[in-house]
Amino acid sequence: MELKGSFDIAMFDKQGMMITGGLVVLTALSGVLLTNPMVSAEESFIDSMSVSVPMSCSLTSVGTNSHSGQINNGQTVENIGTTTVKIFCNDNSGWALYAIGYTDDEYGKNVLVNSALSNSFDIATAATVTTGTSSWAMKLAATSGTYAPTIVTNFASYAAVPTEYTKVAYYPSSTDLGTSAIGSNLTTTYRAYISPTQPAGTYVGQVKYVLVHPNTAAAPLQTYTMQDVASWKSKIATNQEIKVIDSRDGKEYTAAKLADGNIWMTQNLDHDIDSTYNYNSSNTDVPSNWSDTLTSTYATNNTTWYGSYNTPESYDPGDLCWNGTFAPDIGGTLSTYVEACGNDKHYHIGNYYNWTAAVAMADTSSYNDTDVNQSICPAGWMLPKGGTSYTSSGSFSYLVNQLSLTSGTSGNAHTSPVYFVYGGVWTGGWFGVGGYAIYWSSVAQDTEESYILYLDRGNSMAMTDHPNFYIQGSPVRCVAR
Repeated sequence: MELKGSFDIAMFDKQGMMITGGLVVLTALSGVLLTNPMVSAEESFIDSMSVSVPMSCSLTSVGTNSHSGQINNGQTVENIGTTTVKIFCNDNSGWALYAIGYTDDEYGKNVLVNSALSNSFDIATAATVTTGTSSWAMKLAATSGTYAPTIVTNFASYAAVPTEYTKVAYYPSSTDLGTSAIGSNLTTTYRAYISPTQPAGTYVGQVKYVLVHPNTAAAPLQTYTMQDVASWKSKIATNQEIKVIDSRDGKEYTAAKLADGNIWMTQNLDHDIDSTYNYNSSNTDVPSNWSDTLTSTYATNNTTWYGSYNTPESYDPGDLCWNGTFAPDIGGTLSTYVEACGNDKHYHIGNYYNWTAAVAMADTSSYNDTDVNQSICPAGWMLPKGGTSYTSSGSFSYLVNQLSLTSGTSGNAHTSPVYFVYGGVWTGGWFGVGGYAIYWSSVAQDTEESYILYLDRGNSMAMTDHPNFYIQGSPVRCVAR
């Protein structure tokens, strides 16, 4: 093969004057050493390309027959409708499918409910039929094919609908799951028995399915309503993390039962106080209707409030999370230490509340060395107890002691299981983000101080009185009563 090239060449004398010029054509055969000093036979480059394929898993219902039917008293009916479910993941790590009862949009309920009847007529779930007691059950089946999943043994026949996330099917691993048009397929169906004494009517219940990837990943977090904490808190094991939903606004948080035996929020409260909302003892940690105490000067999510102790106020900075970076000085640049939150919201900054808002009072000027027994927390929850004298369960100081927490870059106060956020404070503007964390307690030292949990970026952690509490905003963490 011939390699040909042409170029202009010019020669210069010692004074830099051009003395000759012309066009030269060089020809070299493959394998012959080129003698032109401007060309090397060993020079080369490699042109490369790579493609990144994102991980993708999908859970879809590809064909649904209605799970409904007419059943006479004393009758059992099986195979009530069929839903075909397709699962596809484009890697070889496998997957797991979890199920949970989801009656009336509440996680963990597994009864069939008639909205016109009292709960005493709900139809419970059971794996076996007992004569005289109405019941329903669920069953899964794997469809045939190369990528057929494994059904967990007891769900391959009729089984009780679980009250907690329970694995019902899985695909352990493979070299390939085919194309998205193939995937793995399974079906769901139900059985119901209606006792001779069951009242007539329509009874409705649901099962929620959640896909987890890979197969070895942890089960989905159990979800509970915060205001119903009394009904479920005994179910939670120590160090078990759960999801909780505030019924006032539908916002979702993580929470965990910690070493002091209490269930704590492991995210900052993000409730936007609304002066038009009916705050009362059924939804908020107040003894009566808080809305009646709100004055015409009430403000919320206001970037300019500063210096009032007789108006409950708060500020919502948006969907921002502390990024885990510690500020070298207290007044760091905000953008360096916060970022838009992703799926993990443990470090969500939440809202900043003045202490008046934190304790859900219209005027706290008369409080002196007082433990205020109400808060902006959901009903059934409270502000943690404060002050260095508090060593009982439900206080910041007792929790810190039980967890042997330290703070700062070499500490663990900002990691699992508590995830304290170094979100600084709000003083009409950001201050101290990445530098320290302050959390309100329920104790007022005097009219200008409140006990707080204070953590700085070094190794300082303390329960201390905080001057001028009413003129700035700090985050709130709630603990179940």
